[in-house]
Amino acid sequence: MTFEPVSSPLHPLYSRAMELYALSFPYHEQRRPSSQERILKNSEYNFLLIMDEGRFSGLMLCWETAGFIYVEHFCILPELRGRGIGAAALELLGRRGKTLILEIDPPVDDISRRRQGFYERAGFVSNCYEHVHPPYHQDCSGHSLVLMSSPRPLSPPEYRAFADYLSRVVMDGALTD
Repeated sequence: MTFEPVSSPLHPLYSRAMELYALSFPYHEQRRPSSQERILKNSEYNFLLIMDEGRFSGLMLCWETAGFIYVEHFCILPELRGRGIGAAALELLGRRGKTLILEIDPPVDDISRRRQGFYERAGFVSNCYEHVHPPYHQDCSGHSLVLMSSPRPLSPPEYRAFADYLSRVVMDGALTD
């Protein structure tokens, strides 16, 4: 398994990747296309195609800082789910030696509980912080999510640093693009 970076919407797999993105996330969790294209130029942003045995298998869209990697969006092609590709992709990302951070929906139904279990089996732990992800669209409000991290929970200063980075860098311009 490898990650193939994408730095331009002209990449031959960009359109296919964005189709998977649109299929995998509800509207309120998606960036607008103009925002997605703009952040491709940000040196801390990684639009990574998950390539398994040379074929496109999923997406890992993340922000890498000196202290952590924030996985903003992560998905596997529906027909390939359950084959260990997602776990292998997280393990590959973890080899960078930084704290991994991601958000999930609160575990209130079978799907969200299975998702939490998947991340726990991959070495993630839930954090106790009240966490609201800012909106990606003017017609939406922020939404409460469970913050997970690997290999350990975030300390209060680490959480504050992440929350500041999320609002100041990750979401910069998302509502106006």
